[in-house]
Amino acid sequence: MVSKITIRPQHMTDAKRFYEILNNDNFKYFDVRPKSIEDQKIFLRANSEKRKKNIEYNYAILLNGKLIGAVGLKIQQTRKFIGEIGYFVDEEHWGKGIATKAVKLIEKIGFGKLKLKRITIVMLTVNKGSMKVAEKAGYKREGILKKGLSNFGKHKDAYLYAKTK
Repeated sequence: MVSKITIRPQHMTDAKRFYEILNNDNFKYFDVRPKSIEDQKIFLRANSEKRKKNIEYNYAILLNGKLIGAVGLKIQQTRKFIGEIGYFVDEEHWGKGIATKAVKLIEKIGFGKLKLKRITIVMLTVNKGSMKVAEKAGYKREGILKKGLSNFGKHKDAYLYAKTK
């Protein structure tokens, strides 16, 4: 069977699955850890307001209809023509091109519907997997952001990748 990757807006019913995925101790480079399913629901409840205010667009990543991760696009509030993509995928599906496909799908929304002119992806310099995702999706490394990301309370260097339209 051919795997089909799709994205859809996040639902409240996704809370338990996101909680499970995000609380994986092997997520070394992504430090979002909801303390409870209710905490995850609080995040999900805010999604519609963030969309209305053109702040953030969050989607579930589905593999053959099964929830396996998320991808989002955050709009820079001082330069509303720039968005930043973030994503996570359940460990069971790492290294299979799923995040790359999800990035390409949300990019179509960003450059299309949202009329962005620039989309960035920022990752820790040690996150080889995210570098591959960005490069396979056609993003170019533009530089290093010194102390550009916080990771478990420590500020660390990050690579900045971008694509323009």
